[in-house]
Amino acid sequence: MTITVPALAAPAANQPLVRTTISLRTPGANDVAIDIKFAGICHSDIHQARDEWDIGLFPMVPGHEIAGIVSAVGSDVTRYRVGDRVGVGCFVDSCRECANCLAGEEQYCLKGEVGTYNARYYDGTATNGGYSTAVVVDENYVLGIPEGIELSEAAPLLCAGITLYSPLKNWQAGPGKKVAILGMGGLGHMGVKIAHALGAEVTVLSQTLSKQEDGLRFGADHYFATSDPTTFTELENHFDLIVNTVAANLDMERYLGLLALDGTFVHVGIPTEPDQVKMFWLASQRRSIAGSKIGGIRQTQEMLDFCAAHGIGADVEIISVDQVNEAYERVIRSDVRYRFVIDTASFGNETRADA
Repeated sequence: MTITVPALAAPAANQPLVRTTISLRTPGANDVAIDIKFAGICHSDIHQARDEWDIGLFPMVPGHEIAGIVSAVGSDVTRYRVGDRVGVGCFVDSCRECANCLAGEEQYCLKGEVGTYNARYYDGTATNGGYSTAVVVDENYVLGIPEGIELSEAAPLLCAGITLYSPLKNWQAGPGKKVAILGMGGLGHMGVKIAHALGAEVTVLSQTLSKQEDGLRFGADHYFATSDPTTFTELENHFDLIVNTVAANLDMERYLGLLALDGTFVHVGIPTEPDQVKMFWLASQRRSIAGSKIGGIRQTQEMLDFCAAHGIGADVEIISVDQVNEAYERVIRSDVRYRFVIDTASFGNETRADA
């Protein structure tokens, strides 16, 4: 039996997303079928739907911030039951054999993790993302969403949340550490909340002070404008860790100068053009530059449990499927506080089963 569900797809690069239908695979013994309730909009959805990274597979159903309810499970599934609150993040499979997968770092799979959308499983089958009403995923790549987080606020945690949690944990943000979050968008606002909950002294570095009130409300101790030159003198040699959420080329010498001895500047916002750095700025205070992706399944579940325990969810604006194209333009203009989330009920009741 084939299950056909409504979806929103980019038919080709740089074309508006349109309503369509997609067919889901018949759930296997290890599969979990999920009724999607909410799907977050990540800026990478826009990059890929518009083929700005030259990796587009069209037609494309974006979405890797998925929250929903289990509707069916395969015969061998042990982790989930019908009715469970679950999520799906940025990937839905990996080789499961390489050293990184065996270490629980599937996001760094040496064969290449299988993206939730705009990707192919190892058998060549295309993946479809969360801009739809249902998805079927192997139970090993499904996350449990604890009670205490609204599903709409949990969806962005599956990308924005784990993208910030992973480097903050890896570089040991916590009591006694001075942490800066560079940028106050969908990623940055999660970084502030999580770093604060970890016990770090948190500073927001944003181009202007327009979101200062929000930043302080999210838990920031300090807020500085990077457009003000005095910021870079006042905060010189100050931070143990800077997490950069801005996908743009920066004057790296100015920002490296903000790091204290053994401080680290971590990129999670990835610019399309390379940066240039004079090694003096690293050697002078034994500083480091690093990059980070998302987390593996184990760490993503840890992040969800942590957020539930600390009452953390994303600040969201819930929209209908017919508002997504407009939302894309607003994301580009930074006109969202702080994550758009699609309410999939706005598709209507269009699911059908064909024998």
